[in-house]
Amino acid sequence: MNPEVKIRRGAYLPHWTREGAIYAVRFRLADSLPKAVLESWKFERQDIIRTATQMGRPLTEHEKERLDQLFSQKVEKYLDQGSGKCWLRQDRIARILAEALSFFDASHYQLLAWCIMPNHVHVVLEPMPGHDLPEILHSWKSYTAKEINKVLGTQGHLWETEYYDHLVRDERDFHAQIQYVLTNPQRAGLRNWKWVGVARASRP
Repeated sequence: MNPEVKIRRGAYLPHWTREGAIYAVRFRLADSLPKAVLESWKFERQDIIRTATQMGRPLTEHEKERLDQLFSQKVEKYLDQGSGKCWLRQDRIARILAEALSFFDASHYQLLAWCIMPNHVHVVLEPMPGHDLPEILHSWKSYTAKEINKVLGTQGHLWETEYYDHLVRDERDFHAQIQYVLTNPQRAGLRNWKWVGVARASRP
């Protein structure tokens, strides 16, 4: 029997979680999206979720796929255009983040694939027993915000509080998520981009 899927409400996103699951996660710098783009995306997402809630049922697979499409069409497009200060374009900043992602690999989670873009980060991972996704994301963001602000000589809010996560459904979805992460720099027109990696990607 498959473990039960649970829904946790974030600041403006629902998060689907399941014990033993693999997730594709994206988190971004606080200044990486124009407010108008984010509000439009949130409105369309909320409309889909509201319809299901009013009917007293969970989201269908089609509705979940539509939510993912809204993410890629409205949000990822703007992120890949390089909105904001794009601190992660600097090697010294990206290195801090890359080291943080790998630090607890094999102890807190299995790091399957990752990509550090100029203003956001993609990770495919499997949390290990005793460690959940919110805890892992908080650890990454808290540590790197402190270290990056130290390097930049800045203070304050570095990362957007909310993050996007996708619960990987099956083997086909798994490989699609890995491919999406690894080809993100190419789609964004970044040449010879080195801040991308894969490990244990054959695991279904």
